[in-house]
Amino acid sequence: MTLQAQLMQQLTAAEPEMIKIRRHLHAHPEISFHEEQTAAYIKAFYRELGVSTTAYGDGYGFVVDIDSGHPGPQLALRADFDALAIQEDNHLSFKSQNANVMHACGHDGHTAYLMVLAKTLLGLKNQLRGRVRIIHQPAEEVSPGGAKGMLAAGVLDGIDNVIGLHVMSTMPTGSIAYHLNATQTGRANFTVTFTGKGGHASMPHLSNDAIVAGSYFVTALQTVVSRRIDPFDTGSVTIGSFDGVGSFNAIKAQVTLKGDVRIMDETTRQTIRDQITKIANGVGATFGVQVALDYDDNYPVLMNDGDLTQRVITSIQAAQIPEITKIFDCGPQDPSEDFAYFAQAKPSTFIYAGCQTAPGETHPHHSPDFMMNEDCLLIAAKAVGTATLDYLMNTSSDH
Repeated sequence: MTLQAQLMQQLTAAEPEMIKIRRHLHAHPEISFHEEQTAAYIKAFYRELGVSTTAYGDGYGFVVDIDSGHPGPQLALRADFDALAIQEDNHLSFKSQNANVMHACGHDGHTAYLMVLAKTLLGLKNQLRGRVRIIHQPAEEVSPGGAKGMLAAGVLDGIDNVIGLHVMSTMPTGSIAYHLNATQTGRANFTVTFTGKGGHASMPHLSNDAIVAGSYFVTALQTVVSRRIDPFDTGSVTIGSFDGVGSFNAIKAQVTLKGDVRIMDETTRQTIRDQITKIANGVGATFGVQVALDYDDNYPVLMNDGDLTQRVITSIQAAQIPEITKIFDCGPQDPSEDFAYFAQAKPSTFIYAGCQTAPGETHPHHSPDFMMNEDCLLIAAKAVGTATLDYLMNTSSDH
């Protein structure tokens, strides 16, 4: 039996284990930078296999090295394991047991498939070449992101390339998707506070209304993308929070707004930041309010290496995996991902496994009713496992 056939057979047999792990993680979610029990659970899995783990970064991230003992390339596989501050709204038997915390993005699935794939590769390691580094990363959802700290600690030292995968509820189960070059947006977040003077609603001339200033700011922001960004570039500016709650007869002294910026080209980043800063300061001058702007430029545009991505997809296509019914270029994706930091450090690729529950059904990521078709776990494991075998066994370079 070929090595590929062994891997496929063993992963198929291990599908119930993937589902069991995913459901445990789903029922016990933890938010970014607080994943203590999640990390302990994953480490216990490897400890039972007699495998050591090595911590990287100042969070709960760690790696497992699968060293074949034979010369060859050095590949990293990455999965994230944090959840979101969302109250789950569905009737799953393994629904979140932690109030206001939910695996609403599929990171439980990423971790489950990678744990079982790692276990399978460990069993086959004497037949492999080179080394596979399994990266279990915390805190993908919240800036500065868990990847950054792990990278600073040297998690990719000696590594040649990195592969990551995300499940996608917008794509049909059975599909593997990819894109070359700029693949996911870069991101920034900002908080701006306008401080005026509060007072009685019947005497506005004695006050300085922060809500009016904030409202003009929101309106003026609409010109950033429409009038300052090249129409052939991509950008978005969103105000997601306007803290203007008060009384019907009181003029607010202060309001705080929170915003989100997305870009598809790093050259657009500074243009948007400059414009938001100018508009905020302009509103301050126009209305005589104080302005405090906190601007956080964080995740870069995720750049998929063209050669590596094409190679990964070609290997998956050639394997003719029966569970994979469609492989397609999905085009650029709107969300941001701190996997982009790995892709800045080493040539990398980030691919997608569809997890739509049924045709036409929508359970969006980051929504209280997010759900996945668990068939995607085996598909993810087989796709990444196939790409890994091809990479290790057919990369001709000096290592």
